[in-house]
Amino acid sequence: MTRWWVVILTGATAFGLKYLGHLVPARWLANERLRRINEYVPVALLSALVVAEGLVDKTRVVIDHRAIGLGVAAVALLARAPFFVVVILAALASAIAVHLG
Repeated sequence: MTRWWVVILTGATAFGLKYLGHLVPARWLANERLRRINEYVPVALLSALVVAEGLVDKTRVVIDHRAIGLGVAAVALLARAPFFVVVILAALASAIAVHLG
């Protein structure tokens, strides 16, 4: 199977799943418990992605310049800095750590 077939099948699967989502009865979506769970799913997925990309190298957990950038970003977010400032501070901290390290 070539790469293009994989891309086409993945796209078709994603489209099919999205289409099936429109067929879910509205009364299911009105369920308060389900609605609360669905509010946290994107947060959990994004958090897992940040940890996987920021602290994992292949099969090992590593503490390197990416962890320093994540730490600086966390502090900036806790200080309620604008998102642009958070990104710039994290990038600068990570770059300084690479340069010094």
